[in-house]
Amino acid sequence: MFVAIALVSQAEPRLDVLELSSRALRLNPLGDPTTRRVAVFVPEQATNGVPLPIVYYLPGFGGSSENAIKDPARWRKTTEELANRGTPVVIAIVDAKTRWGGSQYLNSAAQGNYADYICDEIVPLVEGRYRIAPGVTNRIIAGHSSGGFGALRLGMMRPRLFGGVVALSPDSYFEISHRYLVTKPSVTNFSLPNLQALIKSPPGTPPPKDGDLKYAVALSAAYAPRGRWHPGEFDWLCDAQGQPREDVWKRWLESDPLILVQKHQHAFRDSQAIYVEGPTQDSYKANQGARKIYEVLQTRPARCSFYEPVGKHGDHVPERLERGLAWVFGRL
Repeated sequence: MFVAIALVSQAEPRLDVLELSSRALRLNPLGDPTTRRVAVFVPEQATNGVPLPIVYYLPGFGGSSENAIKDPARWRKTTEELANRGTPVVIAIVDAKTRWGGSQYLNSAAQGNYADYICDEIVPLVEGRYRIAPGVTNRIIAGHSSGGFGALRLGMMRPRLFGGVVALSPDSYFEISHRYLVTKPSVTNFSLPNLQALIKSPPGTPPPKDGDLKYAVALSAAYAPRGRWHPGEFDWLCDAQGQPREDVWKRWLESDPLILVQKHQHAFRDSQAIYVEGPTQDSYKANQGARKIYEVLQTRPARCSFYEPVGKHGDHVPERLERGLAWVFGRL
């Protein structure tokens, strides 16, 4: 069962910064750094020798542990609030950024093996340093937006590793959340020669300035890599005339958490706790995808919950995370 210890402390949680030279990211095709930092927020209970659950948090698109290291106040407060409300946990925030913005926390020949980096390197690193409560049910993967997508996908891929998933406004239901990209002029007008020039540009070259184009490039690298014999390359959403390539779009859908849950009866284990949510005014309609995932899981012997707070995509993320963890640990 989950460990939840009702202790109240006035001490401020500390931030530890762990550095990791990754073997999984070595020789990644984008030339991105292989030495990364993990931000670990530790409540007082851990310093007293109490074994605590661990939460691995995946930031949204473009975010990383570096944001938390530079401005730790928000995460110290979240860690403290959780402890004061009876659910002290260690929170580890990862850096899985790429040259294009975000990795979606997946392995891809077009960007590098970020799923392996998190599961096979960060988890052992963190848990080799801190006294973590035993059992898979005390290891939670959580995230917001692209991080919520990553939490769902890693929860599916590694069910023996993560006993719980907290997905806040997760990327899902791509037909309504991502299909708009193939109508954006910056995407449809991006010529194939320009794409090849971007792919072959040297490390350190900045991503496109246009937000929609940058997002499409990053997601294409995650969802439509050309394969191991074409490192760093990916298939584009549009053809030379700017028309949608349905074969490529189908490859995107193969990564959609909603499609995966619908197609695979055992996408999650019955023993996992799955919490999905999205606000009422979510600009990416993540609430609709989260609701549909919940509706599918409800038909199965799975422990799942759906919540639809009032607000927008990025509103009150720490409070939403606290609510999700409270449910996972049986306090809600």
